[in-house]
Amino acid sequence: MRNLLPHPVRGGLSFLLYVINTLFWSLLLFAVAILKLLVPQTHWRKVCDILLNWIASRWIFCNNLNQSLINNTTWDVQGLETLSQDQWYLVVCNHQSWVDILVLQRIFHGHIPFLKFFLKKELIWVPVLGLAWWALEFPFMKRYSRSYLKRYPHKKGKDIEITRKACRRFRTIPTSVMNFVEGTRFTVAKHSRQESPYRHLLRPKSGGIAFVLSAMGEQLNGILDVTIVYPGGAGSFWEFISGRVPEVTVRVETLPITGELLGDYFTDSDFRDRFQEWVNRLWRRKDERIDRLVRQGNGPV
Repeated sequence: MRNLLPHPVRGGLSFLLYVINTLFWSLLLFAVAILKLLVPQTHWRKVCDILLNWIASRWIFCNNLNQSLINNTTWDVQGLETLSQDQWYLVVCNHQSWVDILVLQRIFHGHIPFLKFFLKKELIWVPVLGLAWWALEFPFMKRYSRSYLKRYPHKKGKDIEITRKACRRFRTIPTSVMNFVEGTRFTVAKHSRQESPYRHLLRPKSGGIAFVLSAMGEQLNGILDVTIVYPGGAGSFWEFISGRVPEVTVRVETLPITGELLGDYFTDSDFRDRFQEWVNRLWRRKDERIDRLVRQGNGPV
């Protein structure tokens, strides 16, 4: 039946279902968030956090159902067998499209705790979703330029302090902390401008994952290295919900957190160099993996 519908009709119907689903669960989310604010008691707040994550999980479940009903995308996913919803993870991934977020939410639903992203502060103004992210305690990051910090030196380190506070909150219940290591979506123009040494990736930034490991390393059960490939090309959100992304390939590798990954990234220059080299090696392996998957699929990333 869905194959008989034109792509624009499929996209419009899917988008409507996304909106209805988001509004419904967001109302419940806001109600629990208000109750959490009204009773600042530790045990009560933990109960509310568990309920908030359950509501967010139901939202993802319905989004996944929407995708299955409307789209006929083929999913090739490997590496989820040993994961648990009762553990803490740091998730790192390559980034090509906003569809990546829907992909990550779909494949990890029911396998690991709800994903928490570090977001730009401006995203809090996104209608409905901004408040939902705030209610779920997604950390909103404010990035300062060098010129701004020169004029206002007291702002230096504020983004690090936000990360530290967020990581402390993540300790109370199992959480998956998500980081797009490249810091931005891949484009050919960005790849050329960076003179990236990788065929399919931008240069990785190590500061974000180093700080999460520093703040939560002893509690984290592992690093999930996720590689996403779109054999038919990475489409936009509209193309995805319209059924124009025919195939998604995902590989998940669980990496142990060893002593070499724990240290003071911001004051120990030797450790910072070693950690950056570890991330570079990780990215070289990911680039080779993408190359193999692209050749198998006979299509672009």
